[in-house]
Amino acid sequence: MMLIERILATLQQGRVLDVRIGLHWTAVVVEVQGERRCGLASTLADLHSHEHGGGPLVPEAGRLQELPAGDLAALARSERPTLASVGVAAMNALLPEPPLPQVDVNAEQVLAERGRGKVVAMVGHFPFAERLRGAVGELHVLELRPRQGDLPARAAPQVLPRAEVVAITAMTLANHTLEGLLRLCRPQALVLLIGPSTPFSPLLFDHGVDLLAGAMVTQIEPVLRTISQGGDFRQVHRAGVRLVTLPRPGLDL
Repeated sequence: MMLIERILATLQQGRVLDVRIGLHWTAVVVEVQGERRCGLASTLADLHSHEHGGGPLVPEAGRLQELPAGDLAALARSERPTLASVGVAAMNALLPEPPLPQVDVNAEQVLAERGRGKVVAMVGHFPFAERLRGAVGELHVLELRPRQGDLPARAAPQVLPRAEVVAITAMTLANHTLEGLLRLCRPQALVLLIGPSTPFSPLLFDHGVDLLAGAMVTQIEPVLRTISQGGDFRQVHRAGVRLVTLPRPGLDL
């Protein structure tokens, strides 16, 4: 987890104010130098979460907000999926403001334009996958739970080295597969990290990512309320989230 360790080392000091673990999204609110910030991550569920007799999935449930902010972010290392989601959300809340200019362009647009006539791979079945299929030369979708037309995630070693454009869900940071996936990408490929879990950390550019397409919370209370009531990302977005794209320095979009 060298990448996670490097990102953790860059986080600002802060105080945890709130932790919400919803059906779809997890949010962590911190205070940094008098400013309230909210970080998001997709909620990863333990496959055995409904089994009786085991220990709790979140041992510190009800007291997570009492942990030091750095300790909460360090949960990103956890092998427990839900705790790792909390860690990534805390990490996103504690990252310094992006030092690079933000671009008003969405990931689907970049993939469609840069993937025209090319081999495109997506790690994660994004909502725009079917629209993209008709716009690019060749589209391969890798999924842990494949839908019709998808490939199983284990096909990554065969698919990613061939791809000229790659989109990877930022959930792979929480499930600890991101570094391995990036190593499979060809050096010349255009690589995007996509989703509200995306950390706006320039360190990702050192690991082969060209574009960070994530989200920033602009209205904390409505977003927390929506997450707590099981809202999906479309609902959370409407509640108060701005989509943000951060390109690698020198990348011409």
